[in-house]
Amino acid sequence: MPNSDADRGHRGPHGHGRGGRGRGGRHRPFDHGELRFIILRLIGEQPRHGYEIIKAIEDAFGGTYSPSPGVVYPTLTLLEELGHATVTAEAGKKRYAITEAGSEFLAANQATADAAAGRMDDARRRIGGGPPPQLVRAMENLKLALSLRLSRGAITDDEIRRLAAALDAAVAEIERG
Repeated sequence: MPNSDADRGHRGPHGHGRGGRGRGGRHRPFDHGELRFIILRLIGEQPRHGYEIIKAIEDAFGGTYSPSPGVVYPTLTLLEELGHATVTAEAGKKRYAITEAGSEFLAANQATADAAAGRMDDARRRIGGGPPPQLVRAMENLKLALSLRLSRGAITDDEIRRLAAALDAAVAEIERG
């Protein structure tokens, strides 16, 4: 199995955004090759699209880690090539399901699969009572968008007013809740 970003913490563009274990470092949430076990477990529970797999993992980590599509889809392709997953097309999307060979592979590697799933469970317990993953993601997206815009260079007075108004409107909406 080639070493890929699947086994490292995904950090958004420019090294910002969601990381692996903890926000400051580049710790891996999974050891080498373990993401395939998580994916096999998820498609073993029920057939899923790639996006559903990404969201399930992100939710399991409380929004602090999200594998990139550039990692998940090649892993799904590998699982299909190994005969561990099957693919059906639905409305232009691929839905993945575990095969009997995939179930046998997962059972034969139960300890590794349990260790990876245990780290997800630990992350979920650590953030228990914290903000919902959707809000964490939205806050990170806002910070990244502002950072990227400010890094592009000079900003006009009209743009400053427009951005400030959008942020003030968001604050007012949040405070109403």
